[in-house]
Amino acid sequence: MTALVRPAALEAALRATRDRGRAALVPYVTGGVTADWTDHLLAVAAAGADAVEIGLPFSDPMLDGATVQQASDRALRLGATPDGVLAGVERVRDRLGVPAVVMTYANLVVRHGAAAFCRRLAAAGVDGLIVPDLPLDEATDLAEAAEREGIALVLLVSPSTPPARRRAICRRSRGFVYAVATMGTTGERAALDPAAAAVAAGARTDGDLPVLLGFGISTPAQAALAAGAADGVVIGSALMRRVLDGATPADLAAYLGEVRVALDHQRQEPDARPAAAQVPDHRR
Repeated sequence: MTALVRPAALEAALRATRDRGRAALVPYVTGGVTADWTDHLLAVAAAGADAVEIGLPFSDPMLDGATVQQASDRALRLGATPDGVLAGVERVRDRLGVPAVVMTYANLVVRHGAAAFCRRLAAAGVDGLIVPDLPLDEATDLAEAAEREGIALVLLVSPSTPPARRRAICRRSRGFVYAVATMGTTGERAALDPAAAAVAAGARTDGDLPVLLGFGISTPAQAALAAGAADGVVIGSALMRRVLDGATPADLAAYLGEVRVALDHQRQEPDARPAAAQVPDHRR
């Protein structure tokens, strides 16, 4: 199959979303979490997403909380492999209609080699790559390999990132800047961390790339609140918890549709600051 990747495709899509005054919505799905996981991916893509993030299952996901860890463990038990997940992406890529971003850990990249790994991503039609445990100072080889294949290497900033380092990250990142909303792992939370707005504001000041907030955004109300500070949101654990509880692709689409409505409403009334809805403690 001919690669569908185009240089800067992810960045171009998210900039266009921002230019239209729309908050970007990027849902996350763990590859291989169910036998029909690509149906879930297609469903969320069609439910108002501006890009989709696909997680490669990994045995030691250091930045993922309990929900995504459980989703990864289930995928591995079902026999998921990086090549198998990417083959699934390749099969449905021409039906997604939005950019595809892969999230993985540095171990998997190193095992394959940066150049070979990025070639495989490109062959599957992947537009972006997130490697959250790859430090900026060690990103050069992967950044160059990704650029050769037209893949945006997305870098992360967090509440603890010093301003000078944040500026360097914003200069090096491609596609968008991933603003981590809280200090900790991924997972649903009862409220949006107060630090989220400052993280997003700093990244927006330091560069012109779209800035998306992720980690702990759990409800439509929280997504709308986050979109008041950033150019969009990434939602993962809230989706994967539903899948682990037996949600169908239609169920995920319905939930994401509610998030899309909340985001659009926030942009129509920019002075509105919706209160964060509560999430029961046992869901965190």
